[in-house]
Amino acid sequence: MNPIIGMIMGSDSDLPVMQQAAKVLDYFQIPYECTIVSAHRTPDRLYQYSKEAEKRGVKVIVAGAGGAAHLPGMVASITTLPVIGVPIKTSTLQGVDSLYSIVQMPPGIPVATMAINGSKNAALLAAQIVGIENQEIREKVRQYKNELAKSVEEKATRLEEKGYEAYLLNMEKNNIV
Repeated sequence: MNPIIGMIMGSDSDLPVMQQAAKVLDYFQIPYECTIVSAHRTPDRLYQYSKEAEKRGVKVIVAGAGGAAHLPGMVASITTLPVIGVPIKTSTLQGVDSLYSIVQMPPGIPVATMAINGSKNAALLAAQIVGIENQEIREKVRQYKNELAKSVEEKATRLEEKGYEAYLLNMEKNNIV
């Protein structure tokens, strides 16, 4: 099956963060492509990727970038596909620079912006977007959200039954804290 999600990043150093998006897409069995497209070092590749994504069947692009983080915005300026930006945490400004670069788009060039290192949510949003037209994906997302709710209910019950001290002790034993 052809990829319906494009997952791109400005550098291979972004891959440890972006792998969380890949894991979500794998979980939902959503076909995606994954590559490196640098806004600054490969502008021709950026332009070509952005222009041709829709023709290849891509419906949503998830773009992770750190530092100046121009990748998501530049892609959004070229394509009419929805673009979801993932600001990558940097050593200099802890990702705030990336966040500001992605979230401060000019009118007419929207980029849905996630939290710093929020590639998991980016993939979930991409799944919800493609789920508008794909009932199978929409149902998988619904099931996932139901499982999240069930997990919280189970945790609440255990906390209420055991009390906070025993609950915390169990979390420490399982290296959750």
